[in-house]
Amino acid sequence: MRLFNFKTALNFMKLKWPALVFSTFLVLGSLVSLFTQGLNLGLDFTGGTVIEVKFDQAADLNKVRTALGTSGFADAQVQYFGTSQEVMIRIAPREGVEQKAIGEQILTAINTVAETPVTVRKVDIVGSSVGDELKEDGFLAILAALVGILIYVAARFEWRYSVGAVASLLHDVIITLGLFSVFQLEFDLTVLAAILALIGYSINDTIVVFDRIREMFRKLRDATVEETVNEAITSTLSRTTMTSFTTALTLIVLFFMGGAMIHGFATALLFGIAIGTYSSVYIASAVAVILGASREDLLPTVIEKEGEGTSAL
Repeated sequence: MRLFNFKTALNFMKLKWPALVFSTFLVLGSLVSLFTQGLNLGLDFTGGTVIEVKFDQAADLNKVRTALGTSGFADAQVQYFGTSQEVMIRIAPREGVEQKAIGEQILTAINTVAETPVTVRKVDIVGSSVGDELKEDGFLAILAALVGILIYVAARFEWRYSVGAVASLLHDVIITLGLFSVFQLEFDLTVLAAILALIGYSINDTIVVFDRIREMFRKLRDATVEETVNEAITSTLSRTTMTSFTTALTLIVLFFMGGAMIHGFATALLFGIAIGTYSSVYIASAVAVILGASREDLLPTVIEKEGEGTSAL
């Protein structure tokens, strides 16, 4: 007699192959874009000059951009920083020109459209060598996170589930990077932080599903592997949906009201949560099933001791 009615469980595994084909298409498209267009790296990685100034009254960003364009800085990134009186200007590095001189030219240009001289809050100069080091460190951080998760999941569950979990994380990271590449959204340190946060969020979702699969294997002795996985995913669906929804609400607020500084961070996490929830079901679990995951992989080994019947280790 079965303890669960499998007719009430959603048949997620029925769509595992179409989902994998769809995901493969997205991953390949992302990789093509990354290799052809690359990422629109911010000044954190490319180097350049960042100047924060304060106006005595609300600043008109269009006038500031026009003044900078007239002075030869048409590529300057101009945005509010905190209030409408505080403005941040980012300038890419110029070959053959000292960064200090660039800062002085920018201030001169800004003062032409300000009623009173602006107050300089901060001038940061990021060298290209620092940007290269940040790129390398960021890549190593992502690689270390993936390797650590691979070892953890393999030790806690079984190698098939470990491969599924890491495949899911690679899927999420590559497609999120592909989004930034296709639309040439600025990729800076805040976005890198969002990618690392996405890895943590996605693996947490995957571990919850894997734990429930193991629990269902103990309860559903006469169910097939796919029936057990479907039941496990269905039973965690409400928890996953509510967690994703409440997290997304916070990120939507940050996206629209958090300012330009964390716009990329919110974008990466909003998209990553959606793709991460999908991959926990159709990548992590599906890959484990395709690799031959079975009840015996997660249940204790039963042995028979001489003169004692059976016992479980």
